[in-house]
Amino acid sequence: MTDPTASAPAEEENFASMLENFCPSDRREVRPGERVRGRVLAVGKDLVYIDAGMKIDAVVERAELTDAEGNLLCAEGDELELFVTRVAEQEIRLSRAIAGTGGMQVLREAFRQGAPVEGRVREVCKGGYQVEILQRRAFCPLSQIDLAPVADPAVHVGATYPFLITRIEDRGRNIVVSRRALLAREREALQRQFLEGVTPGDVLEGTVTRLAPFGAFVEIAPGLEGMVHVSEIGWSRVEHPEAVLQPGERVRVKLLQIEAAGKNGQPRIALSIRQLEEDPWTRAGERFRAGDLVRGRVTRCAPFGAFVEIAPGLEGMVHVSEMSYTRRVVNSTDVVRPGDEVAVVVKSVDAAKKRIALSLREAEGDPWAEVPARFPAGRRVEGVLEKKESFGWFVRLAPGITGLLPIGTLRRHPRAAELEPLREGAPLRVEIAEVQTDRRRISLAPAFEDEEGDWRAFGEAPAEERLGALGEKLRKALAGKERPSS
Repeated sequence: MTDPTASAPAEEENFASMLENFCPSDRREVRPGERVRGRVLAVGKDLVYIDAGMKIDAVVERAELTDAEGNLLCAEGDELELFVTRVAEQEIRLSRAIAGTGGMQVLREAFRQGAPVEGRVREVCKGGYQVEILQRRAFCPLSQIDLAPVADPAVHVGATYPFLITRIEDRGRNIVVSRRALLAREREALQRQFLEGVTPGDVLEGTVTRLAPFGAFVEIAPGLEGMVHVSEIGWSRVEHPEAVLQPGERVRVKLLQIEAAGKNGQPRIALSIRQLEEDPWTRAGERFRAGDLVRGRVTRCAPFGAFVEIAPGLEGMVHVSEMSYTRRVVNSTDVVRPGDEVAVVVKSVDAAKKRIALSLREAEGDPWAEVPARFPAGRRVEGVLEKKESFGWFVRLAPGITGLLPIGTLRRHPRAAELEPLREGAPLRVEIAEVQTDRRRISLAPAFEDEEGDWRAFGEAPAEERLGALGEKLRKALAGKERPSS
């Protein structure tokens, strides 16, 4: 059997070691106003117990470690930085700020250590506020009472805040304090904590704070802003952010990138709103097919064509050659302008390359489809002389329909001299000589109001000249037989 007394010395040694670890001999003395760091041991209903390396327990009011909604900002095992406010026989009171009563020694110690002191705003004075701290009067400049200016300075009167002492002069008769410096310090701590807990790809909620031509700024943590570039606001092209977002609006954003702090000390954070939505190009081939007639909005124009948004985030291009059947288009702005609502026909969709070819003229209809019925050979119509060339004259018969009067046909006409003085833009009567619909060509011949007959007779000799002498005798003989006998 094992002797039970053999393990007694070992147990006593372990207990002594545990006691030494819990109450080490080097635990130090502290005094009010001193800054200490400690670890949260336990959280009670009203108090939070702190191990700050002191001989007796240290406690802090739970209310001091909660946010505006009453949520506790720490957990067991967390390390906190606090200040000693009172030392008693059984406990040491800690606080995030020094409060109560104290002499100049406590104030100077708080100033030296950068320890917050609790103060009550008494009244508004010239340039700032009178604040009572540790039963002494101090001055807080107007710009140092908060992080942002307030419209009515009196809103702070009567409130109790923690302050940092920024200056002590004239044996304590001139004390200057700042609440802003403390708020900035706390905000920086919250920002660091926030940034340590997020990674690119996270989805966050924030508030739009301000807008600029290049994007929108969104506050994702107290005092911490990220920017949504104008190209990341939505899949549709956004020219002006204010047309989509408004300051104060709550939005969901995707964290894209965090860069090191710049000149202003703030990190550069890139955000996106559109990446939380499906890329419209993934289903573009299913939604639109060649031949579909759709309506869209012209987003931008270039010399070679116009871009038309036919669905949010889906832009197609209308080349200048697809803009009109009725006229030759040199620049897209001759036909459309950004913002115009137009009907277009889908010619092709390439979702992989994110390209959609559109046609404006096919949506309006091809005027050549009615040419055989409107302009059959032999019909005389009124046109407009568009242009004179060495090989012929171009005559506009209808919008988008132009025919050619060949120079040879024109010169064979007996009244060609009457047409020579005509200038471009003048009305000109012509006869349809030939129509080639497949080649989109119409040949013309001159025509006059007082002239009858086939255009092919232009330049032909009279019948008598064409028959010859023998033919003339035959004609007369036949005529004599037909004459009745007397």
